Amino acid sequence: MTSLLQPAPNIRVCTVRDGRSSPRLQNGIFPFRHVPRNSISSPTSKARTFALLEKTLGTIISDLDVKIRHFCDMGNLDKAVELLPLESNLELMTYCMLLQLCADRKSLNNGRKVHSALVSRGAAVNGIMGAKLVFMYVRCGDLKQAREVFNTVANEKVFLWNLMISEYAKVGEFKECVAMFQKMLALNVELNSHTFTSVLKFLSASGSSSGGEAVHGCAVKMGLSSYNNVANALIAFYFKVGRVENAFKVFDELSDRDVVSWNSMISGCVANNAAEEALEAFLEMLQAGVAVDSATLINVLSACAGRGSLQLGRAAHGLAVKSGCAEEVTVSNVLIDMYSKCGDLIEAGRVFDRMRERSVVSWTSLMAGFTREGLSGKAISLFRRMDEEGVKPDVCMITSVLHACALAGSLESGRAVHDLVRKNGLGASLAVCNALIDMYAKCGAMADGRRVFDELRTRRDVVSWNALIGGYTRNRLYNEAVGMFVQMQPELRPDGFTVACVLPAFANLAELVKGRQIHGYALRNGFSSDLRVANALIDMYVKCGALVLARSLFDSLPVKNPVSWCLMVAGYAKHGLGREAIDAFTRICHAGIPLDEASFISILRACSHSGLLDEGYRIFNVMRHSCGIEARLEHYACIVEMLSRAGKLPQAYTFIRKMPVEPDARIWGSLLAGCRVHHDVKLAEKVAEEVFRLEPENTGYYLLLANVYAEAERWEEVEKLKKRISRRGSSSCSWIQVGGKVEIFFAGGDVNHPQKNKIDALLAELRNKMGEEGKRPKMKYALIDAEEVEKEAARCGHSESLAMAFGVLNGPPGKPVRVIKNHRVCVECHETAKLMSKVTRREIIIRDSNRFHRFKDGACSCRGYC
Repeated sequence: MTSLLQPAPNIRVCTVRDGRSSPRLQNGIFPFRHVPRNSISSPTSKARTFALLEKTLGTIISDLDVKIRHFCDMGNLDKAVELLPLESNLELMTYCMLLQLCADRKSLNNGRKVHSALVSRGAAVNGIMGAKLVFMYVRCGDLKQAREVFNTVANEKVFLWNLMISEYAKVGEFKECVAMFQKMLALNVELNSHTFTSVLKFLSASGSSSGGEAVHGCAVKMGLSSYNNVANALIAFYFKVGRVENAFKVFDELSDRDVVSWNSMISGCVANNAAEEALEAFLEMLQAGVAVDSATLINVLSACAGRGSLQLGRAAHGLAVKSGCAEEVTVSNVLIDMYSKCGDLIEAGRVFDRMRERSVVSWTSLMAGFTREGLSGKAISLFRRMDEEGVKPDVCMITSVLHACALAGSLESGRAVHDLVRKNGLGASLAVCNALIDMYAKCGAMADGRRVFDELRTRRDVVSWNALIGGYTRNRLYNEAVGMFVQMQPELRPDGFTVACVLPAFANLAELVKGRQIHGYALRNGFSSDLRVANALIDMYVKCGALVLARSLFDSLPVKNPVSWCLMVAGYAKHGLGREAIDAFTRICHAGIPLDEASFISILRACSHSGLLDEGYRIFNVMRHSCGIEARLEHYACIVEMLSRAGKLPQAYTFIRKMPVEPDARIWGSLLAGCRVHHDVKLAEKVAEEVFRLEPENTGYYLLLANVYAEAERWEEVEKLKKRISRRGSSSCSWIQVGGKVEIFFAGGDVNHPQKNKIDALLAELRNKMGEEGKRPKMKYALIDAEEVEKEAARCGHSESLAMAFGVLNGPPGKPVRVIKNHRVCVECHETAKLMSKVTRREIIIRDSNRFHRFKDGACSCRGYC
């Protein structure tokens, strides 16, 4: 393209120096100039102009000419066209008046009638008449006919070339723009500054960096690059194609900068995420005494919003009030956006309340501000108020309020918005449908989200799939998430966000093999450099028990964010590696990485799982006093678990009672587990009352208390709890993956399992070996008056024992046996696993709902605190 845009020799240059003047007025401290609205000449003034022209030429005007011009003067286009004669001639100026009025009214039908009358008359379509015809067709949107007329007009009329290039650019016909500009150069058509501004506009839209540079060179050679309108167009072009340094260079070389020049600089910096440079340009503009307008203020306020510069934003607000621009709806809207993004929602609300007239953007900006600050309830209330006032929502408004409903978990409000979507016919918007899927997913209504997804059919994009897959993962429907990921691939190529959405499903299903395959896919497609994907991979490896792979990936990351560190600390915690977790935490502190609530939960859990009471207390106090982070229930739960593990049960009970927040079942459950380990029946009964009150349907807590009673050999209480558990049912299960297939085992066993006899035989053999070595687990968690054999069978029916036996029978020899359980591992199976690892000489890894247990040579990584 560069060669095609070289200027031809002997090109004539129009020397009208348009755009050079820059009148400035001083208004108080800040310079300001009101930019008048473009005024359109009245039909009366046009008629007088034509009358004067014809009088000068000595033209005699007929009665019919007078009548038609009179109707044109009155703006009655239809009546004027009706008077067009079929054969008799009218003066050319009358036709010009008609064509101008057709253009002003964008009446293509009437314009064609006038053109037809001209053709019938046999008039030559050139000169001013040809120009008027081209202009009329352009204004009426018929570019094809405009081009046909244009081709018959004398080629030297530069304003027509500029007009055609500009109109082709507006409709995206960039090839035609290039062709016309090349033809101008070939025909030595006189170029002016408007030619270059028109060409640069379409090159900006098409993103042609090389073409724009060639045009820039052409303008320099012709001496037009210093014209304000050309320089401003060059600045806008270079910013649009991302050549920020070139834009700055053009601006610096411009000696006479007007308000458009400064606005181009400020808006270009904002668009290229250079908010600080935008604000610096604004301050320089004020120092230079250049008058600002509403466009300046809108761009400056946008920069303040992007950079969080509340103080400068307030100063710009004052300037807007002083200049009168603050009354404009567009300026008020950007003020609301600026204040809300800078965290001052009170002032944003004041601007909103002071507005005499509001647009949908006004409501959306304030609503988005509430949502951004976590005030979803206020956002939803504002939407209801807007609906009551009869404001019709648009796509942006609907997506914004659906986001608020999703964050608030307000399914009722979300469904009401969905009804409004149907009522206003906004369901055709893919953005709205994707927001609906996301809202239903975050509100736990996956069936509703799936219906919206299915209704999209062929319109689904990658965002639709990501919203649904992420929703299934978030709602712990991991198999459904994996299934949708498989269905997606023939239809659309998963992106990095898809990978980040589906990896937690593989992690929670402990699908290490498939998780590694996803890792390979991410590497091949360049997604592994995305921190969201990298962090999801670390989490997957941690939850699949592959801590070495997680650490290797973590160490290879060139950039780590707080989530990356938090995941590694949590990984060490789950695997009982408290010292390693504290070491990582210390590195975080030394690196100056900001710590949040989740970071402290991870490190406190590590201390808890490793029995590091003193270190845990120290970190807890650092969090509250040094970091100013208010403790949440999760933090308190860690302290209770640490105290319970250390046998400080009275202190743990007192700590709970003195907590400033209401304890939940998990906190009481931690103390109940401590009572089991340290055989405190009396306190266990007191704690059990609290936990049963909070979660009466959770059978796990009944099992814990039953274990306490069994340890104390209080069999009557065990029997009572057994009956309560049987009434509620048990959802305990374990699963293991062998040979690419997942096997699930439920408590009580499966009499129809194809390998039932082999599993029972192996467990019986192991029991005999354990008995010979005197390593049989104590049978205190047993049924009243049951015989020894019945007690053995009951224990072997525990799901994790069945899964371990299946893994030993079918897994690769010498490889670890990996079992997942949806509840905490029971004491009996924990003892069984310890002895099984020693007898079979296999490493056994069990991931329960609380942590990882690594059994090797008869010992467990949890050191007996299960």
